[in-house]
Amino acid sequence: MTDTAAAATSPGALRVGVQKFGTFLSGMIMPNIAAFIAWGLITALFIPSGWMGSEGPVEAWRWADSAILGGGTASDGTEYLGLVGSIITYLLPLLIAFTGGNVVYGHRGGVVGAVAAMGVIIGAQGTIMFLGAMIAGPLTAEILKQIEKLWDGKIRAGFEMLVNNFSAGFVGFFAALASFFWLAPVMKWLTEILGNAVGWLVDTGLIPLASIIVEPAKVLFLNNAINHGVFTPIGTEQSQEFGRSLLFMVEANPGPGAGLLLAITVFGVGAARATAPGAWIIQFLGGIHEVYFPYVLAKPVLILGLIAGGATGVLTNVLFGSGLVAPASPGSIFAILIQTAPGSHLGVILAVVLSAAVTFLVTAAFLLASRRRDLAAEAAGGDKFAAAVAQTQANKGKSSAALSGLAGASTGALSAPAHAVQRVVFACDAGMGSSAMGASVLRSKFKAAGLDDVTVTNKAIAALDGNADLVVTQAQLTDRAKQREPGAVHVSVDNFMNSPRYDEIVELLLTQRATAEVKAEHPVAETVPAAPDGVAGTAPAPATRAEARAAAAAAEEEPLPEDPARPDEGVLSLGNVRIHEGSVSREEAIREAADLLQQTGAVTSAYHDAMLAREQTVSTYMGNELAIPHGTNDAKDAVLASALTVIRYDGGVDWDGDEVRFVVGIAGKGDEHLGLLQNVAMLFSDDEQVARLKAAKTPEELYELFKTVNED
Repeated sequence: MTDTAAAATSPGALRVGVQKFGTFLSGMIMPNIAAFIAWGLITALFIPSGWMGSEGPVEAWRWADSAILGGGTASDGTEYLGLVGSIITYLLPLLIAFTGGNVVYGHRGGVVGAVAAMGVIIGAQGTIMFLGAMIAGPLTAEILKQIEKLWDGKIRAGFEMLVNNFSAGFVGFFAALASFFWLAPVMKWLTEILGNAVGWLVDTGLIPLASIIVEPAKVLFLNNAINHGVFTPIGTEQSQEFGRSLLFMVEANPGPGAGLLLAITVFGVGAARATAPGAWIIQFLGGIHEVYFPYVLAKPVLILGLIAGGATGVLTNVLFGSGLVAPASPGSIFAILIQTAPGSHLGVILAVVLSAAVTFLVTAAFLLASRRRDLAAEAAGGDKFAAAVAQTQANKGKSSAALSGLAGASTGALSAPAHAVQRVVFACDAGMGSSAMGASVLRSKFKAAGLDDVTVTNKAIAALDGNADLVVTQAQLTDRAKQREPGAVHVSVDNFMNSPRYDEIVELLLTQRATAEVKAEHPVAETVPAAPDGVAGTAPAPATRAEARAAAAAAEEEPLPEDPARPDEGVLSLGNVRIHEGSVSREEAIREAADLLQQTGAVTSAYHDAMLAREQTVSTYMGNELAIPHGTNDAKDAVLASALTVIRYDGGVDWDGDEVRFVVGIAGKGDEHLGLLQNVAMLFSDDEQVARLKAAKTPEELYELFKTVNED
């Protein structure tokens, strides 16, 4: 059975599907959240009831002609369209459509997606077309992508631009007409149904019951489909009409999470209690709600406290008629207060405080009731918190710096297997860049610890053959790896470059060998044990990692044998090294890396799509400000030759929450690229070397640093 089939039939397939759908919706909304914030500030200030509106709450701040910006009739009778209505009606949906199209098919996909969205915006005049834009943008880009596959590689040289521009133009033309005549009526009808349903819940006072769905969905990372698919579009429309909406607070309220973490700080046990204060700061002040999810997974009954607190917050806003003018993202108390509508501060603050208080009380009751069992479990080594952190990362589908901090503080440790660990495999989706770099780092640590008899290789998950003793994967891929290697020890990491789990693996192997020596028939001091598989004997393994490092430092270091797979200098050329002063998006950085690889003649145009697909499955962020975007395993046919590109963005690239300055694009034919990847891995595992790379003034200097590493 293939991995795909196994995943499709697993009990979590539906959850994963909903999660991916919500992530895709979030991927269209979140990159444009700054535009929502700007619109919210304009709305809060210049609509008639805004802080500076003609009917504002503070008479001294009122501006008689606020309609110039807020829209409406000014004091002299002139009608103004204003910024508020124009931004929400046209700009925001177009940004959403462009972003969705760009995710599917790059910049050109974003362009045709925006053109198609204009059709649904005008066709559904009078209705905010966020939902229509979320469909028209990516759908039109996908149509263009499939159409252009028909003649990919078949266009005569010199005619590519002509064909590409006209194909995109015709697709945009027909998509705009289809959106206007067919999609717009359907989306207007659907938006009205959703709006009426939410309005009914508000009018009947039942909207607090939404917390029964929202709070558990947050813990499983399923909330994006609800929040960005329903609450944000309808809430934005309500905000335009009434100047505020409580829907923006249903999911973003930081109160329930804060109450949960405070209760665990006071009444919790073990690693959960030790980490809860820091998690509270990250969640309440920083707005990263995911940091409290592991605490709920470790004790699922606590979800009842979150539901009670969330419902309390929503009910408070209903009673006070309070709300926000725009989405608050991230869900920090600061973002909440900034987006609070004029006259709503009392209700919003009480919603946060009361929701936190109710969650605190309910959670405290459960913790006190089970405290004796929890203390006994901790004493017996049964703390579930580390496993819950790993489960949260798996639920999210990608790594998280905030969750990694919790994992680092956890008391959980690896368990030694019954058999000796001789074969360690790094596995990733494609078996190319990320796993190769992680394997190189761990191989170096093994050498320093004297574990020369352990082999470290890298593979695609689909290539795992059941012969590994220990498998290292990113957290979201661990379940797939377990299906392929059920008898191996599995270690999940979130940072291939400098994960603390590497030291745990080294300690595990050192301890295993020391234990085996103690149990040997002859004393360790008298006899040097034979190495396995007939390899020459070695000195007794140190009992601790500190001893291993001391022994390695005292011994004379032997040079590594030359790697026959090491690539020649042609893999990285000076023309493939660039330095940019500014910043770009992750998608633009991937596009530039793909374009350079294609210009080099290493890949076809299909490789860019494979790089984007790889990123949606597993982040290629490696740590130490390095990302190595590369294609999926299915893209092997798109690779014509091995090549490497190095691009430094001094303004940084937001790589799904992590800052990246170095983007190393990879195309590997066979294993030719692995030698250079190992050297790159070692280069970026050293902070001083990374600093030298940052300090390089020109592409030539940067190339020489990489070239020198390649020659070492």
